[in-house]
Amino acid sequence: MADFSKGAAYVDGQLVPIAEGKISLLDWGFLHSDATYDVAGVLKGKFFRLDDHIERFFASMEKLHMSIPHSRGDLRTILIDCVRASVLKDAYVEMICTRGLPQPGSRDPRTCTNQFFAFAIPFVWIATFEKQKEGLHLIISRRQRIPPESVDPTVKNYHWLDMVMGLFEAYDRGGETVIVVDAHGNLVEGPGFNVFAVSGSTLTTPGKGVLEGMTRRTTIEIAPECGYEVVQGNLPAEEALAADEVFITTTAGGLIPITKIDGQTIGAGVPGPATQKLQNRYWEVHEDPRYILEIDYS
Repeated sequence: MADFSKGAAYVDGQLVPIAEGKISLLDWGFLHSDATYDVAGVLKGKFFRLDDHIERFFASMEKLHMSIPHSRGDLRTILIDCVRASVLKDAYVEMICTRGLPQPGSRDPRTCTNQFFAFAIPFVWIATFEKQKEGLHLIISRRQRIPPESVDPTVKNYHWLDMVMGLFEAYDRGGETVIVVDAHGNLVEGPGFNVFAVSGSTLTTPGKGVLEGMTRRTTIEIAPECGYEVVQGNLPAEEALAADEVFITTTAGGLIPITKIDGQTIGAGVPGPATQKLQNRYWEVHEDPRYILEIDYS
């Protein structure tokens, strides 16, 4: 009997244990990082904003001249089936479209047959709730993020080498995670997260050159009801260092406090009141029927 306890994958139209999920060595998704993807979270047996993730995935494929032989409704069912097969109550659920393989002897992407994959594995945390109580030490990398004029950052992609090398830089400098910058030294984004700086009742988050994350979107939506104005613009390093509070947003953990940047304490050095208020509201909306889809495991 197939063992789905470590996760489930959808490959070639079939559900298989995650260890059997394979991709061709010749697929341009592997060879060229020519792919797009999206990740939805399942916590306590409930998807959060699944339809929004699916919509962003389809928008990304359209921008890359890709398509899959599944409707939005079909994809929804496939992702639910991956979670059901794994029986995971807390899951990291990914949908992927790769360019596929071109016709033999061709380098014309128009001859490729796009490929679709999906999988569900145990939930992946950037920082656990215990770690969030003390906050993270963020390093501002010297590396520049790929400019939006080269690669559209609103298309979720695997072009992460700048951020991965930034992570090694952060570890070498005693940090726990990293954020890369643009050509002018403004903060952009980190590996899998967006950033916000809190000054008084104003939240500032980079407005250009970033993936418009779903947790970022949720934060922007709930901020006014929590008494905060959101500014989407430039966020220079010196502004972040002088902020009352700084936090990052990610599907892999929600709103995560940053209590130290480049060795300098931010605010009081503990998660601040704005971050905690927004955190609490963020987890409250995870029970809002407008955003959740409860999975029937029977």
